[in-house]
Amino acid sequence: MPQMDYEWFKKAVYDMTKIDLNAYKEKQMKRRIDTLITKNGIDGYQNYVSLLRSNKEKFDEFVNYLTINVSEFYRNPEQWEYLDKEVIPDLINKFGRNLKIWSAACSTGDEPYSLVMALSKHLPLSNIHILATDIDKQVIAKAKVGLYNEKSVAAVPADLKAKYFTKVGPSYQISDEIKKCVEFKEHNLLKDAYPTNYHLIVCRNVLIYFTEEAKSEIFKKFAASLAPKGCLFIGSTEQIITYRDIGFTRRNSFYYDKV
Repeated sequence: MPQMDYEWFKKAVYDMTKIDLNAYKEKQMKRRIDTLITKNGIDGYQNYVSLLRSNKEKFDEFVNYLTINVSEFYRNPEQWEYLDKEVIPDLINKFGRNLKIWSAACSTGDEPYSLVMALSKHLPLSNIHILATDIDKQVIAKAKVGLYNEKSVAAVPADLKAKYFTKVGPSYQISDEIKKCVEFKEHNLLKDAYPTNYHLIVCRNVLIYFTEEAKSEIFKKFAASLAPKGCLFIGSTEQIITYRDIGFTRRNSFYYDKV
């Protein structure tokens, strides 16, 4: 039998795990997997797939190797509870059931996927569409795969975790029905044009990395990007000192409404 190639390996992995390796950068991922195979003293993809099928420990090691390790769903749960109880009902009341929502600097997808799940308690999934943007192609690729470790999903409410995640080895794969609600795009907050007429913009724990001038500029652009009465949700580490000058009223430390 001829030695199976990487294309064959990607299909085999998808059959076993439903993880699509095409979503990762090919050169880097192939190199990493080749290194893992060599480390295990295995010759070729076919033998490695046989090992993964027969050895749970090696299977878990492999899945863990592909897993996102840097993100967290429902970060600061009390702020998400406020979103669920106060903000979402208010937005639906103001703007109807087809809300325009932007998750800016979305990183590895935990935030937009958390938003879909939060909204799913109020709306059918067919009504939910979220624009999720980030400057980094690679984190967007990981977000599209939607594979997370246990720590990342620790704060997800138990009912939503049971409904929308599948356990794959030691990791958690988010369901395709949640993924379908999110559209990922590359976007640079400092350089690119902002989308307009949004009802909710979420940008959390990112602007700490920017200068005060850049932060101020971004908050102004977010204000311009929101529809009147729209809402901006920011992170625990941030606050908008000059929110009145920009055209916001403050709901609480993390939520600002456009006038």
